[in-house]
Amino acid sequence: MLARANFSRFAGGTMSSHDQVASALGGEILAGVYQPGQKLPTEAEMLDRFGVSRTVLREAFKTLTAKGLIVSRTRVGTTVLESAHWNFFDADILAWKVAKGFDIAFVRDLAAIRVAIEPAAAAAAAEKATADDIAAMRAWVAQMATATSSASDFAEADLGFHRAVGQASGNVLMRSLSAVIETALLASFRMSSPVRETEAHDASVRGHQRIVDAIEARDGEAAAAAMRYIIGHGVSRIERTGPPSAGR
Repeated sequence: MLARANFSRFAGGTMSSHDQVASALGGEILAGVYQPGQKLPTEAEMLDRFGVSRTVLREAFKTLTAKGLIVSRTRVGTTVLESAHWNFFDADILAWKVAKGFDIAFVRDLAAIRVAIEPAAAAAAAEKATADDIAAMRAWVAQMATATSSASDFAEADLGFHRAVGQASGNVLMRSLSAVIETALLASFRMSSPVRETEAHDASVRGHQRIVDAIEARDGEAAAAAMRYIIGHGVSRIERTGPPSAGR
């Protein structure tokens, strides 16, 4: 049975106390509540706000520090770092960005990263994919085809497909892009899922089918071109909806 894609980070699943604090503060930093160069409230103020122990708060700060959002210095306090330090390949940061809303420029940035990597992965898959890999991709496309009423089901099948291409490419670094791909597909899921338009749904399914067909035919150039098309198709749908926002 095909495993379902994991959107729990974006759906507000169960989190520990320090994860909840990190999520709240991280989201506020990304949303500009605390600007780069600005100091965060004092530890005493934070403890009062969140009602957690000092240990929990410090663990949350360690998490934000590791992600490049803040820096703590003795006798100076905790300061928000410039955005150049923020690790946008981090799954949590991407999830917080989605939760707080993101503009079309960020959607395009996500697409640019995908275009730089996924067509190459599709071309590699055309060389290395096994019969099982191709069967898995076709199974995900079949799930996309039957997901005509649930945007969530379509998005999960879409994510499963792109992960399967990455797996078939034999490139272990593709796994590091899962969070980027997941965030990009979530944008489509929340704002412009093709299941809301029959023509767009059919075009998306056909586009993914062309990727598999090219991979099975061992045509790397065609597989790469089909992948570029499907990424552009998704961005075009998002752009037609206007600037995205949180909770949309």
